[in-house]
Amino acid sequence: MKTFQSADHYSLCFTVIMPVCNGGDNLRRSLEALATSTRPPDEVIVIDDSSSDGSADMARNYEVKVISISDGSQGSYVARNLGAKAAQGNILVFIDADVAVRSDTLARIERYLIKHPEIDALFGSYDADPAVRTLVSRYKNLLHHYVHQHSPREASTFWTGCGAIRREVFDEMGGFDISCRTIRDIELGGRLRRAGKQVWLCPEIQVKHLKHWKLTTMIRSDIFDRAIPWTRLIVGNTSMPNELNLKKGNLVSASAAWMTLGFLVTGFLFPWAWIGMVLSMVTLGVLNADLYHFFFQQGGLGFAAGAAGLHFLYLLYSSMTFALISGQTRLSPKKKQE
Repeated sequence: MKTFQSADHYSLCFTVIMPVCNGGDNLRRSLEALATSTRPPDEVIVIDDSSSDGSADMARNYEVKVISISDGSQGSYVARNLGAKAAQGNILVFIDADVAVRSDTLARIERYLIKHPEIDALFGSYDADPAVRTLVSRYKNLLHHYVHQHSPREASTFWTGCGAIRREVFDEMGGFDISCRTIRDIELGGRLRRAGKQVWLCPEIQVKHLKHWKLTTMIRSDIFDRAIPWTRLIVGNTSMPNELNLKKGNLVSASAAWMTLGFLVTGFLFPWAWIGMVLSMVTLGVLNADLYHFFFQQGGLGFAAGAAGLHFLYLLYSSMTFALISGQTRLSPKKKQE
């Protein structure tokens, strides 16, 4: 049985909040990692969202506080809000149940919050060494790592994979808005920014992702959990957020990807179009040279080629989703008026 050491001598009181629904072995690995923290958490709350695999009993082996939702799954953000209400700490640290913190993750969070008292919330990044080594899992996690490592420090978003927020600020904002379908952490980050709060992306704070991604689950997540809700959030804004997945360069890359596909298909009728395909591919490569070089550094030529192919696919379906949903959203008010 693993236990968490007392951290009474620390100036900040950390409550780690971890929602889980059928966490399996990843939950165990996540709690094991927390137990080895050089800066131990003062409190760990696991919210079991109606698991059927014994996740709650597994969590109790670590002498953490377990809150059980027994009337059917309510979703991870309802669970996070419940955990926040029960928390004793003045710093709420949200960690996913498929994430393993590093031994210094909590210590780095504490150092940031003490050194920069003006920070209201912060979040980190996946590391560059995902637990699952399949092509899709490595690509998905390394893309996340790359984006977080190259985005502005001052953010208008938030991330509950590994994110911390001062308790009074979380309460002031009313917690996560459960009326949103997805990306409620991102929505909270936007509200924090509009309220004049400071949210920092701290790329030095890293955790390991334990999730096994498959191609189908990645595409479904990218479309329904990211692209659609992201689009609905930004439609109507006077400016396009230029951070994380929404950098304007990505929009240009998406255009180049569609041109590549268009020239490829047209080339079967008009072979000269393949010249345009090559030029579009070169443009796409130049626009994403740093990313593709990063893939090469992490896994060699074979992995870089496969990851570039997956990125090409991502640009196609995410931009198509953006176009469809933004058009639908903009037309909806007109329909109501008619």
